[in-house]
Amino acid sequence: MPLDPYVKRFLHLLAAASQKKPMELDVGERRAALEYLMKLGAPDIEIAQAQDRVLSTPAGPLPVRIYAPLPLEDASPSPLLPGLIYFHGGGFVAGTVSTHDAIARSLATAGNCRVVSVEYRLAPEHPFPAGLEDALAAVNYVARHAENLGIISDRIGICGDSAGGTLAAATCQSLARTGDLHLALQLLICPILDYSRSSASRRELASGYLVDEATLDHDLKHYVPKGTDPADPLISPLRADSVTGLPRTIIHTAEFDPMRDEGRAYFDRLVQAGSALTYTCHPGMIHLFYGLGAVIPYAGAAFDQIGGEIRGAMA
Repeated sequence: MPLDPYVKRFLHLLAAASQKKPMELDVGERRAALEYLMKLGAPDIEIAQAQDRVLSTPAGPLPVRIYAPLPLEDASPSPLLPGLIYFHGGGFVAGTVSTHDAIARSLATAGNCRVVSVEYRLAPEHPFPAGLEDALAAVNYVARHAENLGIISDRIGICGDSAGGTLAAATCQSLARTGDLHLALQLLICPILDYSRSSASRRELASGYLVDEATLDHDLKHYVPKGTDPADPLISPLRADSVTGLPRTIIHTAEFDPMRDEGRAYFDRLVQAGSALTYTCHPGMIHLFYGLGAVIPYAGAAFDQIGGEIRGAMA
């Protein structure tokens, strides 16, 4: 179907405001641009609490923000809820728990779960694999201290959007290889899953749809040290030899997102491995539409669906 009218208007305004090409931006400008963009998140998402904490992990002090949803009218009085560990997008070089606050609030509210949003280290100051080390450290910490965090110990899920989806997928694969921890859910929203080759959607939507191929190249240049193969499954989880033993998985993509096809391809592999739950490609939408609720009203409907899927998977 065609672009959603709100998406089309947003892209038109974005194109009129753009002054530099993606490869011309330095990292500071890239971060500032994302921070400005994320101010278009859905406003006024009321929750019970958002608490900043610092976890003590083998990777070092790790800041997180923990969100508690408002209690449901028919909820039990237990203080424990399912937990969702969330990794924000931003190409591994941009984004913070604050820029993606509205997404975390939406996940907590719609999914009726505690969300632990992780402030993982960013490149180029901390290139690969620093972010992945932080992701693994966060998951292991939450698993060991679940009840102290108000989380049901056997209902811990992992979630990431965009590059955060890369981290979530790579983390799940790493945990599956070691067998140390089994998660209840993997939720990937418009994930980037293959930096090593170009899919049909990457070629067809290479420019003009918010995330250009040039932006992906810019971020990868800063994230991956020279000499590192981008086909490494820890960077491109779609390239993993095996995807067995992974948590039940929900994947959401967008029709006009360059990463659409790799999200679908990963889900198809998970179907064969027996880990797939549901796949949704949102018609007329672009990458990050779910984080732009102030200008793309459909984002609210998408979170309603995602929330129902979280609740169903964690029940």
